[in-house]
Amino acid sequence: MLEPFDAVDVIRAKRDGGAVPEAELRWFVDAYTRGYVSDPQMASFAMAVFLNGMAREEIRILTDAMIASGERMSFGALSKVTVDKHSTGGVGDKITLPLAPLVASFGVAVPQLSGRGLGHTGGTLDKLESIPGWRAALTNEELFAQLEEVGAVICAAGSGLAPADKKLYALRDVTGTVNSIPLIASSIMSKKIAEGTDSLVLDVKFGSGAFMQDYALARELAETMVALGVDSGVRTTALLTDMNTPLGRAIGNANEVRESVEVLAGGGPADVRELTVTLAREMLTLAGQPDADVDAALDDGRAMDTWERMIRAQGGDPAAALPTARETHTIVAPTTGVLTRLDALAVGVAAWRLGAGRARADDAVVFAAGIDLHAKPGDLVVAGRPLMTLSADDAGRFARAIEALEGAWSIDSDADPKNFAQAPLVRDRITA
Repeated sequence: MLEPFDAVDVIRAKRDGGAVPEAELRWFVDAYTRGYVSDPQMASFAMAVFLNGMAREEIRILTDAMIASGERMSFGALSKVTVDKHSTGGVGDKITLPLAPLVASFGVAVPQLSGRGLGHTGGTLDKLESIPGWRAALTNEELFAQLEEVGAVICAAGSGLAPADKKLYALRDVTGTVNSIPLIASSIMSKKIAEGTDSLVLDVKFGSGAFMQDYALARELAETMVALGVDSGVRTTALLTDMNTPLGRAIGNANEVRESVEVLAGGGPADVRELTVTLAREMLTLAGQPDADVDAALDDGRAMDTWERMIRAQGGDPAAALPTARETHTIVAPTTGVLTRLDALAVGVAAWRLGAGRARADDAVVFAAGIDLHAKPGDLVVAGRPLMTLSADDAGRFARAIEALEGAWSIDSDADPKNFAQAPLVRDRITA
């Protein structure tokens, strides 16, 4: 078949700072998916986008072309409204686990097609796979039946959704073009729009433990993704949330499940509950229930009931014991005072080195590995008392984890906890 365009012309247009015409850009994505455009050519294009950016209309066309590279799901046959949430990821971010059943307890369908972790941010599927028997892979028939009967599904995304993005994502990872807002936005939104949800809430993190550390850039990413969703007919809003400090007190896989269940039981750390409730209200507002009493559903057991049904529907046993580590090491506070800083990135890297994360996509994670924090910023700590506990199956991992934590916290011996004011967890809300 004679190709209508030349890949080199597309690359040159973007290299020279111009906009690629719509027909050429759609062809380029399709030809890359088919294998006609090579990895080196796409790498050149990605670098040109990284250096020169893209106009909003170009990003929309790129996103739509990646959606068109695969199948597009539809939940129109369901008797329920659908609403999804996507987080850009962070240290201790287990919010999907309590959030999906909480929102589903109001009769809304929550199709959470999730992924596994890479590097210092954990993956939702890795956390849930620490529950004995639970399985991530569902057929479309199982997915739809569970949404109808239970309301909440957290499972692996099918390979048929936006296959062009899957190829491009792997290429960006090895060519230094990951941190490009047009490429990040089109990658996330192509999959979410192809998923077919009616509404979408984005949790865009900023700070040391976030994918996008700079607040201004995180805000630009949020605005870009909200525009893409709205342009594609998906009701979309975004919250900008602080990830300078780990979320909650548990970092890892099994221990984040444990903490999520505490939240579903009406307890858990205040920050995890706060963000869960805030996102649930945002999702239910988009789903047509702005007055839903979200706190009551956590406190009276409705959300927990839905969680247990969701876990059982995917073969898991919600009552089973979670994996525990063979080895632990406790780090104590060196001085007495107020903990004023706890760096999220350092804690995330330490948990990764303990075995909670993976360096390559095919690495196995250690479900019991991780970190339990005994103090958060604003807490009074006492010299010689536990600051955090590290868990691993191999004691040989502790040294490098401790190395990652050097300089990760600050303690002010003169500070009064009553006078310590943390920045708000949710910094802003973005709408179209």
